[in-house]
Amino acid sequence: MKRDSKKAVRARHQDDDIYAEMFSAILEQRLSPGTKLSEDALCEIFNVSRTIIRKVLQRLSHEKVVEIQPNRGAFVAEPTPEEARDVLEARRIVEAGIMRGAVRTAKPSDIKRLKSMIAKEGKAIEQGQHSKWVSLSGDFHLELARISGNHALAEFLRELVSRTSLIHVQYQSGQMGHQSCSCDEHVEIISALEVGDEETSVALMDAHLNAIEASLDLSDAKADDDLYRIFAKDTAIAAGES
Repeated sequence: MKRDSKKAVRARHQDDDIYAEMFSAILEQRLSPGTKLSEDALCEIFNVSRTIIRKVLQRLSHEKVVEIQPNRGAFVAEPTPEEARDVLEARRIVEAGIMRGAVRTAKPSDIKRLKSMIAKEGKAIEQGQHSKWVSLSGDFHLELARISGNHALAEFLRELVSRTSLIHVQYQSGQMGHQSCSCDEHVEIISALEVGDEETSVALMDAHLNAIEASLDLSDAKADDDLYRIFAKDTAIAAGES
């Protein structure tokens, strides 16, 4: 029984590790909308069974960042323009609540951490690292959710942020001008949060999310990615478990 228990725990860690890596690949835009997620390729890349890969894909499908199509397999989700608008509308509602909670609970250490995150965003923009900026920007919003202390909203926002990343890939031009403005808006949000101005904090977040939606051109641009290349640096997960 003890040996079986250890084996089950090890398998669960594999699931979590592979899920985390694939989720990050989507958030960082290494996996583009429409990319086919071949089970055979993923089994080989991570050196795990098809059962484990299917569990991970089902988990990502539940979070709506992967679509599993009968007789065709799994693909990174391709949000439609209508879905893009729905996601941003949901974020405006959810993040209004998050901002109100964050204003009430934010500590000086939280403000310091947020400012550090903004500095990293600025550096990514300066270096022209679009995908890294998208990931860091998402982290900023998730950190606000953590600060708010509302775990349900934080969990919901995690899904919305990952879906927004796909929307950025598919519909955003990728020009650095918008990114600089977005980073400046984050700075303004922190300033309002730091002085405990709840109404201004909520209004700034709403304006920020409206600006994100306004930056979408709703064009349908797809890009194919090679799974072996995407995960080339991350096969250590499998090596560590084998």
